Amino acid sequence: MMGFLNMALERASAGKEKEERKMRGVEGRFCEEFSPAYYGLCTAGGMLSAGTTHLAITPLDVLKVNMQVNPVKYNRIASGFSTLWREQGPSSLWRGWSGKLFGYGVQGGCKFGLYEYFKKLYSDILKDHNKSFVFFLSSASAQVFADVALCPFEAVKVRVQTQPKFAKGLADGFPKLYSTEGLAGFYKGLLPLWGRNLPFSMIMFTTFEHSVDLIYHKIIQSRKEDCSRVQQLGVTCLAGYSAGAVGTIISNPADNIVSSLYNKKADSIMQAVKNIGIGNLFTRSLPVRIALVGPVVTMQWFFYDSIKVLSGLPTSGGLSRHIEQAKASS
Repeated sequence: MMGFLNMALERASAGKEKEERKMRGVEGRFCEEFSPAYYGLCTAGGMLSAGTTHLAITPLDVLKVNMQVNPVKYNRIASGFSTLWREQGPSSLWRGWSGKLFGYGVQGGCKFGLYEYFKKLYSDILKDHNKSFVFFLSSASAQVFADVALCPFEAVKVRVQTQPKFAKGLADGFPKLYSTEGLAGFYKGLLPLWGRNLPFSMIMFTTFEHSVDLIYHKIIQSRKEDCSRVQQLGVTCLAGYSAGAVGTIISNPADNIVSSLYNKKADSIMQAVKNIGIGNLFTRSLPVRIALVGPVVTMQWFFYDSIKVLSGLPTSGGLSRHIEQAKASS
């Protein structure tokens, strides 16, 4: 009789625990939020989403870099593609694809994975600060490490795309760059890369976070937890495109400087600014960058959040419920 009662109590306790997990939205999850497995999943998701999307738009990136380095010859999108196709063949449009896939894959893994980590860390430490400050600081911290990982790939990629005789890809590009310029050659563009990507990342992540909040509170007028997964992914796409477009405009001057330095059009940042001109820093290649970056950022967020959803986790955007509760009670 006692054994039967014990079994009944155990089943009731297990059922209650299962119901509590379901109410918290954690039943069926691949891992718990903010666990080592969670950060590993975010890193893997960032690598897959960033690497594949950047690979897909390699032709646009080839054109963008050539427009920055030789704006007289490549002055429009349509004529630029035609010139590349006619003079260098269709394969030229995919030059540097390996740098896009692996370089931006590594960068994306660091950027998304570390952003999740730093957002939790700073939310716990900076409880008295507003959310925007947490988003700015988290994205900047993550991007510093992400660009250190990207820089060697970017150095080879830009040369491959604009100097047809330099190398075919990463396999022969890495040793050739090292033999001619040493280790410093891989990180010559790190400062302008930070100058381009830090403002972009800070604006992009913060715009994304606030866009998500705005859409749920003002347009849908419902909590994220009460929306379907399809609705959540739709919000992710809208917020992602807004974030990409705003970030592109902010980062365009530094992007032009990076291309100029890598292709030896200038020996220093100040010389590059002087050669390009203040006005051209903001306008040169901007249309093609908006056409390129907006959809790329949108697809990155979509793939990234799709991986989260398939793992039973909530989509991105805003502070998690228990962090919000902790900040409210402090």
